[in-house]
Amino acid sequence: MGLWDRALDAAGVSDPQLREDYTQQRKLVAGYRRSSYLAVRLLLPPPLLPHVIAATAFMHRTDTLLDSGPVAERAGACAQWVKEVRDGLAGGESDHAAVRPLLHTVSAHPRMRGRVEDFLDAAAMELEFTGFATEADYQRYVDAYALPAFMLIAGLIAGEDPATGHREACRMYIDGSQRLDFVNDLAEDLADGRLNLVRETLDAHGVTRTDLENARDTPAIRSLLAHLLGEARESLSNSRNLVGLAPPEGRPLFRAMIEIELLTATAAATKGPGLLRTPARPPLPATARVLLRERRRTRHLR
Repeated sequence: MGLWDRALDAAGVSDPQLREDYTQQRKLVAGYRRSSYLAVRLLLPPPLLPHVIAATAFMHRTDTLLDSGPVAERAGACAQWVKEVRDGLAGGESDHAAVRPLLHTVSAHPRMRGRVEDFLDAAAMELEFTGFATEADYQRYVDAYALPAFMLIAGLIAGEDPATGHREACRMYIDGSQRLDFVNDLAEDLADGRLNLVRETLDAHGVTRTDLENARDTPAIRSLLAHLLGEARESLSNSRNLVGLAPPEGRPLFRAMIEIELLTATAAATKGPGLLRTPARPPLPATARVLLRERRRTRHLR
């Protein structure tokens, strides 16, 4: 029996159809961000693994619906998806293969229901997103959307009685992670017609959207990218107390997540204006060292 089958058993997923539903969600998550999937697979205790996969798949599916296609189409697709999930939560069952694992996870972790509702409430804000004029606009976005999204996963790992200060530490982490994503995904976002950088920050550095769209290598752009990545690195470094606030079985994963994000920030800084063409990736040897080190720690815990 493989690790995944053992994890499904440990999570109480016995129904054959539900096991297949979870397995399909696992394949989607593995294809979306391989390094994050490997970290979860290697570092979480088996009873938690399927539930975190279900939460991640739900978050990613919702986020994709919010970002893909013309606004009118997005609104319709998102409304239909939100109704599927809310109907499932209300009735405890669903015909939708992507909803059934989420419902089982909610039944196994009752506090998850509130986090799912919070995230669905936040979806409307993301649908209407047109950019950030000011830093305050960005901070509101973190509170209203990015943090509820992250809490779907972080809340599962924290358990039913999270430590005092856990949510604040999660906010510090997701602030840094979101800042990093917005810089690292510039090429893809601009190609899709989005610019997720704060306009007042662009103005302060004398950089225009046209400069970014044309992937110009100028001192102003280099200064802007260094500033943005410095902000991301500072928040990520300051989020390290999240590790100590997590239950012991969650600490290896949180530690690895932070370190891999910091490796990505370093790779992005090295790439500089090249980010305007393709994103940076954390170096594989360094990422592997982080995962193997934390894997050894999980064995001591178990």
